[in-house]
Amino acid sequence: MSGDNSGYTPVTNPSVTNGPATNGPVEKPRADATVDEEGRFVVRVRLPLPDTAHPRLLLQLRPKKGQSEELGRVVALESDGKGEWRGVLGTAPALAEGRWDAYLLAAPGDERVPLLPGLRDLRALVSGGGDGRTTPLAVRIPYATKDGRLAVRAWLRASHAEAGRIVFAGRSMTVRARLFGPRLGEGAAALLQRRGRATAVRQIALRAEGGQDFSFTVDYQELLADGGEPGAGAAPVIWDVYVRPATGASRIRVARLLDDVADRKAVFVYPAAALGGVTARPYYTVDNDLSVEIAPPPAR
Repeated sequence: MSGDNSGYTPVTNPSVTNGPATNGPVEKPRADATVDEEGRFVVRVRLPLPDTAHPRLLLQLRPKKGQSEELGRVVALESDGKGEWRGVLGTAPALAEGRWDAYLLAAPGDERVPLLPGLRDLRALVSGGGDGRTTPLAVRIPYATKDGRLAVRAWLRASHAEAGRIVFAGRSMTVRARLFGPRLGEGAAALLQRRGRATAVRQIALRAEGGQDFSFTVDYQELLADGGEPGAGAAPVIWDVYVRPATGASRIRVARLLDDVADRKAVFVYPAAALGGVTARPYYTVDNDLSVEIAPPPAR
């Protein structure tokens, strides 16, 4: 298979049964996954099928709560003549943002079979940084789900602010980041938006670091004013971090997407700073977006 779009077919509402394939060769086969330097998603799976068979890889976008499945991608798997089947999902068209579960369609009319994760070669993603990336920014990272299946985490953003190193000093943090898409201009600032309160915004000037790189420092103490300090037993107060490239420009979410970590929240745990009776710390959300949590003292 060659070319970015080879073997690509869009599908709508494939069979939703997760059981074994009716005529499939094995139940829940294991697939090796690679993201190459060109950003293509390559899958290899061993199947005891004749070379004349027509198995396919299905990537199914996981629906949001209360919604039904709509989007799917099917890619033909081609035999190497030695029992291994290979499929390539090119970079275009990009996957919609979300989590895509991987299945095997062993033959036309067969029920889909979840793929188990095998080896994942993500060396092309490890360096991060995003040198040479263009917008819209499309990212895809294969990973193992909590129930042990193969899936792909995809992001698709018209513009992006990639978080880099975070440095801590006392009751503040300094974030280094890089902007993809618009250029930094006059009035560029970081914006911290209190979740659930549209009018609660803290604005912080950016420091240009050369090219599209920049940094900004957040004083946690400034987040406690105007009811930003939760009382004992209350829910934490969350501040989501954005960048406004210039005066009047649309804000852009700060996130960490350009490496091999699909779910950063439990992996990157930053230190908390004590602010009287509360603590403050940055963290990454389930979407790998950067936020700051002001946590209350424990209830007595």
